[in-house]
Amino acid sequence: MTVDHVPDAANAATDKGPEPAAKNTDWTVYHNKYLTELATEQPELRTEQTRIKISTRKRRVTNLRKPAVVQESLDFWSFAGAAANVVMQLGWPEVGYGVMESKVETGALMVHPWKRARTTTQYLAVAILGTDEEKAAFREAVNSAHRHVRDDERSPVKYNAFNRELQLWVAACLFIGIEDSHQLLHGVMAPEEAEGFYQSCKTLGTSLQVPEEMWPPTRADFDFYWNSACQRVVIDDTTCDFLNDLVELRMITPLLRLPFSNLLRFLTIGFLPPLFHAQLGLEWTDDDRRRFEHLFTFVSVVNKFLPKFIRFGGSRWLMRDLKHRIKHDKAMI
Repeated sequence: MTVDHVPDAANAATDKGPEPAAKNTDWTVYHNKYLTELATEQPELRTEQTRIKISTRKRRVTNLRKPAVVQESLDFWSFAGAAANVVMQLGWPEVGYGVMESKVETGALMVHPWKRARTTTQYLAVAILGTDEEKAAFREAVNSAHRHVRDDERSPVKYNAFNRELQLWVAACLFIGIEDSHQLLHGVMAPEEAEGFYQSCKTLGTSLQVPEEMWPPTRADFDFYWNSACQRVVIDDTTCDFLNDLVELRMITPLLRLPFSNLLRFLTIGFLPPLFHAQLGLEWTDDDRRRFEHLFTFVSVVNKFLPKFIRFGGSRWLMRDLKHRIKHDKAMI
C-alpha cells in the first residue's frame, strides 16, 4: 500500500518543530492535505459504522442539573478502552506507520507498553486537568519525541508527527473514547448536554499543535468530521498484524497477560466501532454488545459507593507524577 500526498505549506514542519498556526474562522480550511474534500462533500460512512452503539439508559433528569464535563470523566474506568483507542488512532496509515516505524525506542509501544500507557494517560490528565504551564511543559516533551517521527525512503506512506491533521485525528479518537466511556457509565447525554461536554474537550487537541480554530466548532461539526475522517481508515496486512498483537496484549509478559487477557480483549473489541471490527476481522455480536453494556451498568452502580479519591486516584497520581517530573527536571515521556 502506498498513500502519498503533496506536502502543503500550512502543515509543513521542520526538525525545529511545528510552524505557528494562522488565525482563520473556517475550521475546514486547515484540512488541506488529508481531508481536502471536508468542506464540499458529505461523508459516505454513517455514525452507525463509525461509533459504538450505546443503548443504556439516558441520564436521569436530576443529573442534568450538574452539567457533564470532561473533568468528571477521568475515573479509573475511563481508561478501560485505552487499547481500543490506540487501535483507532493507528487506523490512519500515517499514524500507524509513524508508530510502527518510530525511531524513539524508549517510547515504542511493543517494547515499553507500560511506559507508553503512562505517557498516553498522563497526556489525557494534563490536557484536561493541567495548568497552562504544565501543558506547555508536556507539549515540549512530546515535541522533542515527535521531531524524530517522520517518514524515510523505506516508508510506504509519508508522515510527519507535527502535522496538525494527524494530531487532530488522534485527539478526535481520544474524545470518542472519553465520550463513550462517560455515556456507558453515566447514561446517554441529551443533545444540549453532549454539546457542553464536547466543548470541554477542546484541550485534547489544543494542548499540542492543533489550533482552536481547527477543532470542529460544534458537536454536529465533529460528527461530520469524524465520519469523513473514518473514510481514511486503511488497515493493511502489516498494520493488521501489529494491531492484532495489541488486541491480544502480546507485548505484555504472559504472567500478567493470562489472568486478564479475556476481559481486556473483550473491553478492547467492545470499544471499537463496527468499521474497525470489519477491517481487523474481529467478531462482535449483539449478545457481546449486551454483555458489554451490562458490565458497565454494574460498574456504574459500584462506582456510586466508591469515594472519589479511589475512583479518581489514577488521574490524581498521574498529575502528581507530572508535577514531580517538572519540578525535578525529569523526563516526562
